[in-house]
Amino acid sequence: MKRILIAGISQEISTFNPKLTEIDLFSIQRSDEVEKINNGTGTAIAGAMKVFSGNKEIEYFTTYGAKAVSAGPMSADCWNELSADFIDHLSPHVGEVDGIYFALHGAMGGESELDPEGWVLEHTRQLFGEDVPIVFSLDLHGILTTKMIENGNALTSYHTYPHVDLFDTGERAARLLLKILDGAKPVTTRVRVPTLVRGNELITETGCFGEQIKAIKAYEANEEILSGGFLIGNPFTDVPELCSQAFITTDDDSGKASKIAAELTTSFWANRSKMQTSLVSINEAITKATDMAGSIIFTDAADAPSSGAPGDSNSIISAMKDVKYPHTVLAPITDANAASMAFEAGVNGTFKTTLGGSIDSRFTPEIFECKVNLLSDGNYILESWGMPQYAGPTAVVTSKNFTIVITSLPVSLLDRSLFLGHGLDPQRFHSIIVKSPHCQPRFFDDWAEHNFNVDAPGSTSANLHSLGHTICSRPMYPMDPDAEFTPLVETYSRA
Repeated sequence: MKRILIAGISQEISTFNPKLTEIDLFSIQRSDEVEKINNGTGTAIAGAMKVFSGNKEIEYFTTYGAKAVSAGPMSADCWNELSADFIDHLSPHVGEVDGIYFALHGAMGGESELDPEGWVLEHTRQLFGEDVPIVFSLDLHGILTTKMIENGNALTSYHTYPHVDLFDTGERAARLLLKILDGAKPVTTRVRVPTLVRGNELITETGCFGEQIKAIKAYEANEEILSGGFLIGNPFTDVPELCSQAFITTDDDSGKASKIAAELTTSFWANRSKMQTSLVSINEAITKATDMAGSIIFTDAADAPSSGAPGDSNSIISAMKDVKYPHTVLAPITDANAASMAFEAGVNGTFKTTLGGSIDSRFTPEIFECKVNLLSDGNYILESWGMPQYAGPTAVVTSKNFTIVITSLPVSLLDRSLFLGHGLDPQRFHSIIVKSPHCQPRFFDDWAEHNFNVDAPGSTSANLHSLGHTICSRPMYPMDPDAEFTPLVETYSRA
């Protein structure tokens, strides 16, 4: 009987979010709590547990799970507490395990540690030694660093964007670990590409980026490779090794892995300009939407909490208010003070407050006269993957034609769950502000008349030139239009 240790630690950050992440933003489970909270969900850990539980020769156990909504970089105190807690819950199992699986993200970051996932893998390797295989999984927006790849034996990554294959990724990681335990000798090659990408062409079902993913999945299905993936990084996580990159893992065949990785990145580079976002100004979007029947989506990806923004942008609702936009509008916003005032007023009560700019000073607070329709504790279930979410004290208010969900904390807005969990059906509104770059089509696009991807300010703007990267390597396309690329294959093996 072989024993497998399972743990996870995950957050996606935007370096350009001015508010640091503190430890209270993390939901942390320890020991058996990790298994309990993942059972019956669509997470990577749930997928791995399914594979391991179906093998009579495997005994698995969970040790630690920490996950935070995307936000600003971790403070030094936050990282110190989190990393110490993580190690404290792994250390007692040294000498007791035959393999390790970690569910990671790849786009964490902190003011004192720019590569938290690399740190986790390095310190785990130091604890458990060279002979214990470590397999980890990453988000497609992860940044695979040298420290990560040197200390793990192999990895898997999401194959879909928007992400619908977390469970599958965990399954693939578990099967990969079992192959290593059965004698496979993983050799991983990767090729880094100096480009950051955004936009509709990244949607794997329809965009050109999907061609790389389809090729990788075909190789995996034919068992030509043990694992493969294409990571496009998170453009807002400004760290030294930020880039796009392909990785390929074979069973002791570096030549095959090298050839495939080089081919994948060459075709990706050829489409770099195509994989940029086409944006429309806020005023133009409002003008056009005014004459449309609806429903109309205003995508404000620049303030996407799922990408690391604070969610406190009022750019669109303020512009609508200024021109007396005639239609009903549904919008989310993070503003703890306004939420508190709503609770003081009570249901059916009225109050005057500013909305927006409570965290990010690039937004100017706007005065709204509000009526309180609903108050909640901010607990609801994520529509996408069935995981619990916490928005802090939350209020649904109306202000003339605006219905606004005011949360105390930023929450991922990559589906309709915040709205539905507070009694609001987006389809009953003419215009809906969606603070996520891409949601699964069924959530909004399948029934909306039009989706305007607006050029708004914010810490996760697809207008990458506006952000001010200072840490990532340069030149980097599109910030540096003259950046050049020649495939350079890096090979890693622990055999």
